Amino acid sequence: MPRILVVEDNADLAYGLQNNLEIEGYEVRVAEDGETGLKRARAWGPDLIILDLMLPDLDGYRVLQHLRKEGLQTPVVILTARGEESDKVLGFRLGADDYVTKPFGVMELLARVEAILRRTQPSSTPEARDGEDDESVVFGAIAVNARSRIVLRDGEEVSLTPKELDLLLALIRRRGAVASRLDLLKEVWGHRAAVVSRTVDTHVAELRRKLEDEPSNPQHILTVHKAGYRFHS
Repeated sequence: MPRILVVEDNADLAYGLQNNLEIEGYEVRVAEDGETGLKRARAWGPDLIILDLMLPDLDGYRVLQHLRKEGLQTPVVILTARGEESDKVLGFRLGADDYVTKPFGVMELLARVEAILRRTQPSSTPEARDGEDDESVVFGAIAVNARSRIVLRDGEEVSLTPKELDLLLALIRRRGAVASRLDLLKEVWGHRAAVVSRTVDTHVAELRRKLEDEPSNPQHILTVHKAGYRFHS
């Protein structure tokens, strides 16, 4: 049974989330503030964290920053009342996997949780496509091993979030073919519609920042005008 930690200081919202998640078959624990959430994430080892940004004392950004600095790669879905793109970008840069803006539909959140767990839990990992995941892919100074989920740049490991790595692999597997934003949303995030098309653009920008020599003039993760993105080795 997948375990989900909800870090939310609004007691009514936390209770509603816990009820709905438990109905779906998840084991759920709730933390009412950032400090408690951080402690429970360390001790309990959840499979996914739903994290409010506006928390007392230790806010969600700092909780996420602490988790990633400590090497905990648990998938995190941010809950935020903020709609500004800069807030979302900061969340992604700190290691968030997805976000939901308040007010949100419970079914939407449940769909995102299910999609993330389907992609990140070992039991639900798709089999390698004809052995292609067994080998490393090398481009420029970058080496990617899909099976071990390790990315190296000049021999040094690059810290990618789970979603950044999934996106990179989705592009690599197309062997130069163009992938639309909607295709990538479906494959990487499990969305059935382009509900947050900027999510793809934001993650592509982060991949370029971490992997390209000149992020503003990328040589490997390319934009195809009015079509989407493609990978060039």
